[in-house]
Amino acid sequence: MGAGAGTGAGVGDGNPGAADGAGARTGEPDDPHELLHRARRLSADGHPGAGSAWERAAVALRRAGGSLTPGDHADALDATALDCRGAAGPAAGPLFFRAADLHEQAGQRGKALVSRARALVAGPEVGATACARLTELCGRATALHAIGQADAAETATVHLLRGRARADLLDTAPDPAAEADALRAELTRLIAFAAPYRADPAVLGVLADARALLGRITAPDDPAAALVHLRAALAEHRAGDRPWHATPHELLLAAALRATGAHEEARALLRAALAAGAPDTPLRAADRALLCLALARTVEVDGGPGRTATGARDPEEEVVALLAEAVRHADGPVGDVHVGAVARLRLGVALAERGRYGEASELLARALDGFTTEGDAAARVRVRAWLAQCALGLGEPAGAAREYALAAAEAGRWDERRHREELSHRTAYALALAGSPERAVREWRGLSEAAGAGGTVDPGAPTETETATAATSATATATATSATATSATAQPEPESESAAGGGSGVGGPWQGVYDLPEPFGPPGRYQVNVYGEVGGAWPWATTAPGTRVQGCV
Repeated sequence: MGAGAGTGAGVGDGNPGAADGAGARTGEPDDPHELLHRARRLSADGHPGAGSAWERAAVALRRAGGSLTPGDHADALDATALDCRGAAGPAAGPLFFRAADLHEQAGQRGKALVSRARALVAGPEVGATACARLTELCGRATALHAIGQADAAETATVHLLRGRARADLLDTAPDPAAEADALRAELTRLIAFAAPYRADPAVLGVLADARALLGRITAPDDPAAALVHLRAALAEHRAGDRPWHATPHELLLAAALRATGAHEEARALLRAALAAGAPDTPLRAADRALLCLALARTVEVDGGPGRTATGARDPEEEVVALLAEAVRHADGPVGDVHVGAVARLRLGVALAERGRYGEASELLARALDGFTTEGDAAARVRVRAWLAQCALGLGEPAGAAREYALAAAEAGRWDERRHREELSHRTAYALALAGSPERAVREWRGLSEAAGAGGTVDPGAPTETETATAATSATATATATSATATSATAQPEPESESAAGGGSGVGGPWQGVYDLPEPFGPPGRYQVNVYGEVGGAWPWATTAPGTRVQGCV
């Protein structure tokens, strides 16, 4: 197949290598055959710049009248698919399937099985059907290895990919603990199979990934054992000289260290990870965003002395600086909408707590745009509650009432009614500050109708706004009169606010906002979140699809 077909129909599509691997182009050859050799080497190493290297090699070959062979084209598609992250993620599966067909055509049966396995786990969810197909691929890989048609790295990779899919389904099993025990035994057998071949750097990568997965599913039951597995995973990454796949493992290890009280070591690990990277292997922007979020969480929990790479002099300043950096990197060439939304939520809250309501409002409004799925309900409620806090701080109680009521409507779907009741009370309080309760309620109803027409409310529940208003208007009539009288004497309710005082920030945020459910949590006993924490009630309840196919061969 010609190079033109490869470059136009997959090679380079959605590939961040051109940005993240720009340093790799320094001093690169111009000869198409040298470019081809370099692309093959980077692809064999799993280098993040492999996709863009294949793009340049294919273009150079086409100009010279040549073309990529089916095997080379397949490797190029694999490299491109591995770099499909963020918004480009859905393109990975079809690219892997095309690569598998080309590997078969080239007689590379082991590579074909790896590509097919990656295609199965590249989607947003992996169910029982996909796991059954992965089990079939594992049997085929083992059989091919026995007759010398699949090497150890390829065989181990297929088994590892099945293990990752099983790990993501642990909490859906009838007996999650028993299933976790079975998976730990399977991973132990995989490590025993691969260990004799550790002289191959590709096998070292599989060993590192297998140990990290073992650490992840061990962490909820035996944190000390998980630390041993995760430390071994990072050591094998370094031994294989392939540091570019280490970020997920660094996040897991740092989280395990935090869980065992080793905050100083966790901070040191994350700071070293952010500082690492050779000119030809720069840290991906998305990985840097995740590391910044995790370090901000670590510093926020335990603080820490000294000036850091961000230039901050104290923990509070450093947290804000790290969150701002996370936002910037999440908006990179291959932006991750959810990571960016979490970073904006965290930064918006940090600024609002410091009375910087205008900046916080802008960040929170953009964060809301990133929380669009059914599983993001807790995030939307929390964002709206903080938007209301900012509106009160800016002296805009009518806007605060709108946000509180929308948050109450969303929270009304939850089994626990307490949050909706508290948010409805806050709506009434904000309506009282807006003026007379009766007039404020009439104005709010008009605003809610406009919001519904504008699509702000979930289109699947067009009466949410009216429901929220009905639920709060009676409370507003009774409670707001009292609140208005209270505000007239300059004595707002103790928990409340900075609100009545405009932007002064006196009194701090409404404390109930901290009691709202954490976004995306709790994720499940064996799942990992955006900070690398396993089983914690924090953002990002499931494994990001891209991380299931990264690493390996």
